[in-house]
Amino acid sequence: MDRSHSSPFGSDPHDPKDANGRETANWEAAGYRIPILYEDNHVLVVVKPPGLLSQGDDTGRPNLLDILKERRKVRERKPGRAYLALLHRLDRQVGGVLAFAKTSKAAARLFAAIRQRRWEKGYLAVVVGLPQPEKGTLRHALRKIPGKPRVRLVDPEDPAGKEAVLTYETLKYADGLSLLHVRLVTGRPHQIRVQLATLGTPIWGDHVYGRRTDRKREKAPDEIPIGLWAAYLSFAHPTTGEPLEFVALPPREAPWTHFPRLRDVVESFVRHP
Repeated sequence: MDRSHSSPFGSDPHDPKDANGRETANWEAAGYRIPILYEDNHVLVVVKPPGLLSQGDDTGRPNLLDILKERRKVRERKPGRAYLALLHRLDRQVGGVLAFAKTSKAAARLFAAIRQRRWEKGYLAVVVGLPQPEKGTLRHALRKIPGKPRVRLVDPEDPAGKEAVLTYETLKYADGLSLLHVRLVTGRPHQIRVQLATLGTPIWGDHVYGRRTDRKREKAPDEIPIGLWAAYLSFAHPTTGEPLEFVALPPREAPWTHFPRLRDVVESFVRHP
């Protein structure tokens, strides 16, 4: 993949751009500002704000997929329902780069690329404590807990277990917290959260798999952002085969403010994802 591009950030490093430094637009709906990183007739790539569902659930709360379908319907003056396929998802408390397909043909090709593990996804994670070892590969089997929005570790021989593999590397340590670069090999629900917790270093703010914090519980627990951010995504364009790369920085708020120079960290993802 050609990585001979300029810096992926402009004058404000917290304004998300694609990995070639192209400016983003924004779409505002349901009280959320949604940066648009890239869009053509086949693909749409955005930055999901923390606190917003990736897709609808039985609560009827606002979700990114429906918001972007309505955006497409309005912008393209489409009668009836507008097609848009969510290619992967982020937990409600997690923000970062998220991709959609705008045609069924593009969706089929991109889903195939995901199954063949031809996508590259890099995450930033802030965990409580210092992982031991400080870098490595985690392999587990995960199983959804019936009737609950969470998963658990199971024996690898469990027929209902799904293989979960990731790599992690500790980048910085400050104030009792570690900043990790996490790469997903598989993409299971809650995978990063539960696997990092097995090291005794749960993700900051994760009340499900980790420790409760002293933050005020003025919102429902799944509305409060946690220390996990989808910072990097790359894949081949479904029609042209062109390599596409996208990066975005987390917001300037806890826990990310414990680690200055995040711009340099994320730029390194582009060079060495």
